[in-house]
Amino acid sequence: MKAEIERLKKERNAVILAHNYTRGEVQDVADYTGDSLELARRATAVDADVIVFCGVYFMAETAAILNPGKTVLIPEPGAGCPMADMINAEQLRALKAAHPGAVAVCYVNSTAEVKAECDICVTSGNAERVMATIPRDREILFVPDRHLGSHISAKEGRDYVLWPGYCPTHAHLTLKMLEDARAAHPGAPVMVHPECPKQIRDAADVQLSTGGMCRFARESAADTILVGTETGILHRLRKENPGKTFIPVSDTLVCPNMKKTTLENLADALREMKTKVTVPADTASRARRAIEAMLAVG
Repeated sequence: MKAEIERLKKERNAVILAHNYTRGEVQDVADYTGDSLELARRATAVDADVIVFCGVYFMAETAAILNPGKTVLIPEPGAGCPMADMINAEQLRALKAAHPGAVAVCYVNSTAEVKAECDICVTSGNAERVMATIPRDREILFVPDRHLGSHISAKEGRDYVLWPGYCPTHAHLTLKMLEDARAAHPGAPVMVHPECPKQIRDAADVQLSTGGMCRFARESAADTILVGTETGILHRLRKENPGKTFIPVSDTLVCPNMKKTTLENLADALREMKTKVTVPADTASRARRAIEAMLAVG
């Protein structure tokens, strides 16, 4: 199957991008693996006719928005994101109407139509830098993730208007899970994703995007690290750091949507050139401004 994917990739002049939460075997055949920020940047720099995005739908939408001249495929179009679906454009327009003059900020984990209503996007990896560019006298609307929003709000020392969205996978993580993991592995640092609830973030040693976790793992002197995010990242962490031990805070932290991409439907996508991801031109144009405003921060 891997040989077939490699053959089809060359035949189609395609590049495969995979999120850190996808299956290990999918990460292994990808040209680039990363978090939302890394892949958003990579999508603008690839020299290929076809981008195959292994992840969830909003990520493939983002790649299509940034690359209007390329064909973007998603192997499993049913791979959605519950958090992204917790707000739509109509709801955001109503929120903006209730807060005239506010800066609308969306987590990149949102639909194209929501991005199109926003002034700027953020990822968990760059949110702190991006938010620091917004004048402190401006009111901020932050959608859809209340946990990432409250995390950055606290770091900035200013209040945001937070939409009550959340990631069901990270919300599943409990304080008892974290405490039990610490008790079983005393002295091991705990890293969690900022999508986790506040009590989990407060109990951890570091709060990092998945890209940040990969950097922390490389640089840490610890030989055992507890990982509080979706278990797919363990494959990359172990592959890049063979001398270290990575233990999930809970092995129940699995996003079913991230696991929908398989070698089989990846091969089918390349063989049949399906499923093509398209965004209406007007929506794409307005969403692109918000994404590019984020990427311009660096």
